[in-house]
Amino acid sequence: MLKKFVNYCKACYDELMHKTTWPTGSELAHSAVIVLSASIIIAIIVFGMDWVFENIMKLVYPAA
Repeated sequence: MLKKFVNYCKACYDELMHKTTWPTGSELAHSAVIVLSASIIIAIIVFGMDWVFENIMKLVYPAA
């Protein structure tokens, strides 16, 4: 049982060190900018949808 676990850990280490390609710093920064931009755009869209829905509900259910 312990031998299987040790072999598993060695295989994981080997894959992470020799078979995985890691992004460079500039690639990572570029990806971070894309994710940040997409997150902001999605947040703005959700905010707009919420605002529209809120105003529709105010028309449907006016304040007493």
